[in-house]
Amino acid sequence: MRSGVLPHERGGGPYTVRVTQHHDLLDGVGSGDDDSDHDGPRPGRRRRRRVLVVILSVVALVLAAVVGYIGFLGFTVSNNVSQEELLPEPAPIVKEDGTEVEVPETGTGTNFLVLGSDTRGSDRGRSDVIVLVHIPEDPESVQMIHFPRDLYVSIPGHGKNKINAAYAFGGAPLLVETMQNLLGVRIDHVARTDFEGFKRMTDAVGGVRVYAEEGNSAGGNGGAAIVEGWNELDGEQALAFVRERYELSEGDISRGRRQLAVIKALLLEATSRDTITNPVKVARFTDAATENLVVDQNLTAGDMRDYALELRGIRSGDVVFATAPYSGFAMDPVAGSIDVVDEAGMESLGEALRTDTMDEYLDVFVTP
Repeated sequence: MRSGVLPHERGGGPYTVRVTQHHDLLDGVGSGDDDSDHDGPRPGRRRRRRVLVVILSVVALVLAAVVGYIGFLGFTVSNNVSQEELLPEPAPIVKEDGTEVEVPETGTGTNFLVLGSDTRGSDRGRSDVIVLVHIPEDPESVQMIHFPRDLYVSIPGHGKNKINAAYAFGGAPLLVETMQNLLGVRIDHVARTDFEGFKRMTDAVGGVRVYAEEGNSAGGNGGAAIVEGWNELDGEQALAFVRERYELSEGDISRGRRQLAVIKALLLEATSRDTITNPVKVARFTDAATENLVVDQNLTAGDMRDYALELRGIRSGDVVFATAPYSGFAMDPVAGSIDVVDEAGMESLGEALRTDTMDEYLDVFVTP
């Protein structure tokens, strides 16, 4: 980097010493010249020195601006993100049949549980978005698995219910425990935000272009009517888009696919040249993404920076989206409409996570 070279040149480079009495001395220290026929630096040398000073000044200003901007973004993240106890106490992972699962301590990648909550309506105590993000040990891709909130699972201490009921019963720690037992894997970190974050992030990048597998009317979610195919959405419309389920053919499953579609669209916009070359957009997006973000107490700002650096080579096409295995739909007398777990598929998903072979799993079992 030039910032590592220029100070060296400045410290040991072509400084000129003015000599007024002893003309037999070198007039250019370190310059390699030995002329004694003039009293001061030649005009060409003065021009070169002025050019060097200008270059150094510009570089210093640019570096100061970059460092200041990075510092501003770091301050924004540190100031916005809060920490809570979102992970359960360490305990053995026990499957529904009572068998204990041996989970390797290293070499299996990192699992993040990302939760999104909708603070409106009667379900305000439940998590509406449940996505498991798997970062492989050698990250060349990232896998994001959406778990439908109506997935019917065993919840420790509460019998069987919809998976998002675990959040209502015991917050993020119980939901993490539920998913660890369901999959037989360790969840390393948790991040939680709310639907307003979707809205603000969308507006921060100037809207998103989302593909809808099926359309719907404006309905009661406050958004525009959606057509089958591509839709240009602002923040309010994107929020309505991810909330809709009643007019969709597969209800909660279809809504989950819409949520993944918006996440993918946001990733595309946030990493686009138009955004990353626009400091104002980057600052607005960073603020929107972290304003209501809560993470577990084991995840520090330094950790987040390290993960960001580790994933800096990941492109949007390297992020793979899928839905957790389900075999169909049913009615439960207590829980109501439920999504039935595909037991064999869930076992395969857990095995792929434990062995860090998600690419192979998605090639065979993926349900986009």
